[in-house]
Amino acid sequence: MGKALVIIYITAAVLLLFLISHSPSPSNKPKRHRRLKLRSNFTFDSHPTHHEHIPFDPLVAQIERQREDKEWEKQYIDTHHHQLIHEHAPGQESQPEWEDFMDAEDYLNDEHKFNVTDRLVLLFPKIDVHPSDGFVTDHELTDWNLEQTRKEVLHRTQRDMEVHDKNHDGFVSFHEYEPPSWVRNSDNTSFGYDMGWWKEDHFSASDIDGDGLLNITEFNDFLHPADTSNPKLLHWLCKEEIRERDSDKDAKVNFNEFFHGLFDLVRNYDEESHDTSHHSEDSQESPARKLFAELDKDGDGYLSEAELLPIIGKLHPSERYYAKQQADYIIQQADADKDGRLTLKEMIDSPYVFYSAIFNEDDEDYEDHDEFR
Repeated sequence: MGKALVIIYITAAVLLLFLISHSPSPSNKPKRHRRLKLRSNFTFDSHPTHHEHIPFDPLVAQIERQREDKEWEKQYIDTHHHQLIHEHAPGQESQPEWEDFMDAEDYLNDEHKFNVTDRLVLLFPKIDVHPSDGFVTDHELTDWNLEQTRKEVLHRTQRDMEVHDKNHDGFVSFHEYEPPSWVRNSDNTSFGYDMGWWKEDHFSASDIDGDGLLNITEFNDFLHPADTSNPKLLHWLCKEEIRERDSDKDAKVNFNEFFHGLFDLVRNYDEESHDTSHHSEDSQESPARKLFAELDKDGDGYLSEAELLPIIGKLHPSERYYAKQQADYIIQQADADKDGRLTLKEMIDSPYVFYSAIFNEDDEDYEDHDEFR
């Protein structure tokens, strides 16, 4: 059955490509397409200000990772090289030479012969797997997005581990870990050390086996606690929420602290199209009290760490949340017949919905690129 489906996919794809390439056109000019530009999500020792777009195409993601790695290597080695010179040989500040990035590396253009249609034909059967029925559903696209973003996150974690694993034993101890500069230099008491995100209790909560060291999986959880399944780390997240919201310092969250600090986050998670300008405090107090009462299991009028656990995933959305958001948007834009799922033809007809993260929107005078059929 599996081989038959593969043959059907290939036959349908070839036929579709043939029809597209031989379809009549009102003009003899080649179809105009936007020039696709690589994203630059590289950050070094800084606080991310927004959630990064999930890469749809593994090939594009691989090219971007290679580019990021070069930028990381350049900045990391340059930084440490400068520190060594400053410590051991002041006055001799010669720096290694690095090649500038060329256009062929910045853009997926004629040099790469990147054919969007060919890529979608290749990727379609890899996404359409639950079940393999010729349609891509929201669930299948969410799973695909999540798989891609997990690869991205783990790659960056491995790169960060190279920085912090000072003795190169494959583990990071608490004393080896250096918080990023935005934590060390923060004057805002809601961030950094005062919030506890980079303190020893955060490290210990991430240390599942309790050996005092973080392996790559534990270190990944340490850097991305919203995506963990570690109960100790989830409990720590609840503890940090109480510490941040607890204005009267009684180690619990009362209704006012919940209403003015947490309820909006929960509501925004549940209602993605929520607009705070349309909701007054009075209109929202009733649903807030209802949710507060549901969470307050012992009825003491306060929320403890354990009682916050049911909503911690809404206070700290996981990568699956963002993967589904992106999947919903893609299907909304590309689903021509509005049946809630995508065919291969619908995907080919709306290629830039999938590659919108990398095409250069600022390039109004974009060129003709026959390779983007």
